[in-house]
Amino acid sequence: MSPGGWQGGSSSALPPTATRRLASRCRVARLERSVRRDRGARAGGFTLVELIIILAILGLAAALSFPDLFRLTRSLRVDLASRELQSALRLARSRAIREGTKVGIKFRTNGEGRYSFTLYRDGDGDGVLTRDIESGIDPPLAPPRELIHLGQQIRLGFPLGPAPRDPGDPRRRLTRLDDPIRFNRSDIASFNHLGASTPGSLYITDGLHFLSVVRLFGRTGKVKILRYDVASETWR
Repeated sequence: MSPGGWQGGSSSALPPTATRRLASRCRVARLERSVRRDRGARAGGFTLVELIIILAILGLAAALSFPDLFRLTRSLRVDLASRELQSALRLARSRAIREGTKVGIKFRTNGEGRYSFTLYRDGDGDGVLTRDIESGIDPPLAPPRELIHLGQQIRLGFPLGPAPRDPGDPRRRLTRLDDPIRFNRSDIASFNHLGASTPGSLYITDGLHFLSVVRLFGRTGKVKILRYDVASETWR
């Protein structure tokens, strides 16, 4: 050490007490910087471990709920298709009353899962008939209209499994399961100028779990939707 006192920058030349104080301050400063970095990382978002845990939980929840979501989606689509058919029948009834003549509605499929309907006017006074439509005697009131909620697995038909109960007589089971459009052995529902109609039913299914029927009551021309509960074999 020089006669004038301590000079230089080496901590080894400090007195022991000063060295300990300096070391303690350095440790405190490093700890404060570490805490600040940790707080900054948490303020900016989740840590990687937390994100992995959250993603794992979300994936497990999605896997467990997917079957229920799948069934709910198909059930809603059957409901939408049923209401669309109900609206089509009501349209035919209103046109018959407005036109003051018999109006029939005929449903068709293009063979690729798409469905449409066409309204026809009675041209010769004997009702709307398939042979009169084909010969041009009963002309269409408008071009065919596509049913947007039928198709993509939702169709006119019946699901797999035992034949459902007859909604008109639950003591019996339905027959002719290859025929989901039933209007007195015809596929045309006809309305007169008073709104009365051919009685009948349209059956809608997803082909797996769900079945609905759109029922047309002849005397009043009213339309009602019923859902079939496969487990209890009841219409509601």
